[in-house]
Amino acid sequence: MSTNSDYQAGVAHGRYPRALILWLATAMFALVALLAAPRAHAQTPAPLAEWQYSVGVPLEKLFEGPPPDWTVRLGMAARISPYYDGTGNYYPLAGPAIDIRYRDQGFLSTGEGLGWNIVHSDHWRAGIALTYDFGRREKHDHDHLAGLGNIGMAVESKLFAEYVVSKEFPLVIRANARRQFGGANGWLGDLGAYMPLPGSSDKFAWFAGPTMTVADSAYMSRWYGVTAEQSARSGLPQYHAGAGIRSYGGGVSAMWFFGKHWFATADFGIAALVGDARNSPVVSHSANMTGDISIMYEF
Repeated sequence: MSTNSDYQAGVAHGRYPRALILWLATAMFALVALLAAPRAHAQTPAPLAEWQYSVGVPLEKLFEGPPPDWTVRLGMAARISPYYDGTGNYYPLAGPAIDIRYRDQGFLSTGEGLGWNIVHSDHWRAGIALTYDFGRREKHDHDHLAGLGNIGMAVESKLFAEYVVSKEFPLVIRANARRQFGGANGWLGDLGAYMPLPGSSDKFAWFAGPTMTVADSAYMSRWYGVTAEQSARSGLPQYHAGAGIRSYGGGVSAMWFFGKHWFATADFGIAALVGDARNSPVVSHSANMTGDISIMYEF
């Protein structure tokens, strides 16, 4: 972690403004490429817990010290997940996995999105990010969605914070709030926690923890409500879905380092819709699962 004198010297010599400009230019170029490519770790409503997209990141600094100026990890990933939370229709997806980090400040990740850590210390990480949501298509579950219309892809702005309790008790608590622009034009929030499981080592580490997702009325009504017009087209009864807890879930993530630069990851997550979301006539399966694997190379 940089001291105040290091920070002041960096400002005086103009290192941080230039670094920020370089990071933003690199990240924007990579983000365009990322959005144009198939995604295996999409930040979209899915049974993976939100913490699984950044699992282990805050623990690396606590146990290994300050990160290098640049950390670049590239690879390929494969995933199977539901088309949306509440369906029994699943699909496979393969594509690039990208994780680029500048010091403990900027990052571009197929899971976390494009972001900047405003707060970064041994125990805290908090900042802002841009992610995305694929939306929902009638054709992906015609039996339950016909007549409801599509929900378009959305850009999400995200505020997030993580806290690590201690080295002796490495519990990580993570919370975020996401605002969609497009799609449902609503708010989502996640609260989760995870920690390493017995058997973790320098070569293999695995983590587990629970999560809870809440949403406002705009999001809930768009995804799980049925308006009078939609009812007339689809034959489903009218339904109002209000703000509240959308789902509970949990996940397990693992990383295996099998070479100087190579490592593999695997994730499994499950989420169960509750309340207004679960009772929606749009929902055919209240519980969904997601699994993925990836092979990565760290430069």
